[in-house]
Amino acid sequence: METKEKFLSFNLGARDTAIISLQHITEVLQVSLPEICGIPHMPSSVLGIYNWRGEMLWLVDLDAMLGYPPISQGANLLSKMMAIVLENKGKYLGLLVRHLIDIEWLDTQQMKPPSSELFYPKISPFLQGYFINDSEDMIFNLDAITIIQAPMWKIHN
Repeated sequence: METKEKFLSFNLGARDTAIISLQHITEVLQVSLPEICGIPHMPSSVLGIYNWRGEMLWLVDLDAMLGYPPISQGANLLSKMMAIVLENKGKYLGLLVRHLIDIEWLDTQQMKPPSSELFYPKISPFLQGYFINDSEDMIFNLDAITIIQAPMWKIHN
């Protein structure tokens, strides 16, 4: 049985690597901060709304959401950031990430289950598991659906 899946890998924080399955990724786009319309009274990880193909796309700072230092803090206004657009059942969400790495084929049978003592409490609910790569680093497999369905979006979607 074929258990390999395609994942998009990207940086989390300064040193960590995370992946999201390509089956939930609609598009990857470049965004700069002035193009994002900030919304008051939102969690700090929520950057605001971006006009995407004529639709309103909520953008979230994935690092900040998962307990890392916010990406948007260190960014100057003109720097372009990468946003990964997730989709599930017609709902879309843009994740701002520090740096895209690659598209990887990974064997899902080699995924290890997440254990709470290994990870920040903020990241645990969004983890499907993790892989260990050739250089013995952990790669976090993030669950796109859980991220889209996170309680902080319930109010706004």
